[in-house]
Amino acid sequence: MPGGRTTWRTHPAAWNTQTVDRARRPSGRPQQSVEVSDASAFQQIDDIVRRTAGWRGERLSQLRALIRDADPGVIEEVKWKKPSRPEGVPVWSHDGIVCIGEALKNAVRLTFPKGAQLRDPKGLFNTRLESKTVRAIDFHEGDAINASALKALILEGARLNRS
Repeated sequence: MPGGRTTWRTHPAAWNTQTVDRARRPSGRPQQSVEVSDASAFQQIDDIVRRTAGWRGERLSQLRALIRDADPGVIEEVKWKKPSRPEGVPVWSHDGIVCIGEALKNAVRLTFPKGAQLRDPKGLFNTRLESKTVRAIDFHEGDAINASALKALILEGARLNRS
């Protein structure tokens, strides 16, 4: 299915999604990737969190728990495995990507691909503010997490995906 995306899902509690992406590369050749989110993705994210040293691993774990608590229907996936990041990147989806988690050198970042369309009344977004589509939140060591505001952003991101 050139240029399309097909997703098969079981019940969200099963954490099982298979996505086949046949997007076109700039060269015109199809790019094919298969992403599987199930118990193995859950375990892979556990491994990513465990391998992330110190406060960044703890913060990533806290954010993961808040995301899953905010939207019990969220699907955990690991995407974008490459030589520079063989473990991949944790992604939380609900009818599309809601947010992406990354441990950076001095921060833990949650990136919202459709963040520019989300209301952020508490001003959580603090980076990627000039982007026309993406917004992100960088959490630095010692930063407090506004759990209720973050959960509201997660839910709004999921709602936006369904609209």
